[in-house]
Amino acid sequence: MTGRSGQADARGSAPAWFVGVDSDGCVFDTMEMKQRRVFHPLIIAHWQLEPIAAAVRETACFVNLYSCWRGSNRFAALLKTFELLAARADVRASGVALPATAALATYVASAETLGEPSLDAASERTGEPELARVLAWSRAVNEAVAALEPGPPFAGVPSALAALAAVAETVVISQTPAEALEREWTAHDLRRYVQAIAGQEVGSKTAQLQRYAADYAPDRRLMIGDALGDARAAAEVGAQFYPILPGREAASWTRFQEEAWPRFQAGRYAGAYAAGLQREFAALLPEKPPWSQA
Repeated sequence: MTGRSGQADARGSAPAWFVGVDSDGCVFDTMEMKQRRVFHPLIIAHWQLEPIAAAVRETACFVNLYSCWRGSNRFAALLKTFELLAARADVRASGVALPATAALATYVASAETLGEPSLDAASERTGEPELARVLAWSRAVNEAVAALEPGPPFAGVPSALAALAAVAETVVISQTPAEALEREWTAHDLRRYVQAIAGQEVGSKTAQLQRYAADYAPDRRLMIGDALGDARAAAEVGAQFYPILPGREAASWTRFQEEAWPRFQAGRYAGAYAAGLQREFAALLPEKPPWSQA
């Protein structure tokens, strides 16, 4: 068994397990930095939303960092940010015109793969100026992220990945562009621990897991992530899910290596133990924004 990475197993025998692992906010302490320093300022600049900049930042932070949409594809997250902004009383009272989102909503709902190639094609095909603006924003994000110093991995990540590499086929499952993933994993000498890196170009996280975990029985598949979308993708392919808790990342990786991974290998992970982890995780990522409950 060699999985779908296209690489023969260097250990000389088939890996016993498949482990998918998310990147931003899960392995690397980069999510807050990228969102606050790159994504959010460029939303404000590209759609001239300076008069409501505080509301944009608060809304985008909620969507991308502190809600059930954490870890979403950037285009789906942008759409949700605009939708929540439109529902805010303070934004409506400001009189600031928000961007039209019909074309973006159609693209997000209908595209087989959400990424710059498919968005570029949709923009060319439809001639929608709003899609062209979203594409320009995304390219500006890529350029700005490439200029950032790669953020460090969370404490406990290198030793956990080394332990996985000894017995499992480990693949990066992410909605970040592959070029950025390769750069970050190589910069911190973690690339050697994974057999493949799947970025947004491969498709959704579910599609990525379907591609790379196909050769493994469901009880031999595990997804590690920091977003509810990671948990859903795992469930859709019959894999177990281990959560990296936002704000408690280092402790989560320690618990994984010392407790969760040994339980998974021994067949004692599924059931009450996994359900308890999932409840703890879901409680940290609500659907209702705090300003709607005030």
